Amino acid sequence: MQSLQQKASEWSGVSKDDAFAIDAADLFHTLGLQTFVTLSTNFYNRVYDDDEEWFRSIFGNSEKEKAIQNQYEFLVQRMGGPPLCSQRKGHPALIARHRPFPLTHEAAERWLHHMGQALESTSAIDDDSKIKLTNFFRHTAYFLVAGVELKDQNHHTPCKDAALKQHPCKNF
Repeated sequence: MQSLQQKASEWSGVSKDDAFAIDAADLFHTLGLQTFVTLSTNFYNRVYDDDEEWFRSIFGNSEKEKAIQNQYEFLVQRMGGPPLCSQRKGHPALIARHRPFPLTHEAAERWLHHMGQALESTSAIDDDSKIKLTNFFRHTAYFLVAGVELKDQNHHTPCKDAALKQHPCKNF
């Protein structure tokens, strides 16, 4: 059975090494906080104005300003900055946080379309950083699709004693 990372690489066309080149790049210090705020704002302005109702509806229960904040705090933390996301919301747990949403290949491509446009319109992001971010976003989008599909396949009704058992938090 393929790991989620392997499936994400297969579906995204981005190797794990290319996806995680961000780790050596220190993009937070290269780009700064305001760049991630701008990127997230540009992204969510596009998402909330999307022509496709099915895609807009994925975000229908979220306030745009909160979505922007959640994304830039995650990105700042993931790109080497302060742990804003963890301080406010705990471990990012991307799969768990995205599980309620209908994450499909089509939704991932639509999300990536808007993120690509947001990257292009955020002038403070240099070309090398855009490539690294694009690879990270593409791989991560399909990592989430794979994670949600796997959880859906394994979803079953827990036994009556399951609520009494404590399950350790697992990192993916």
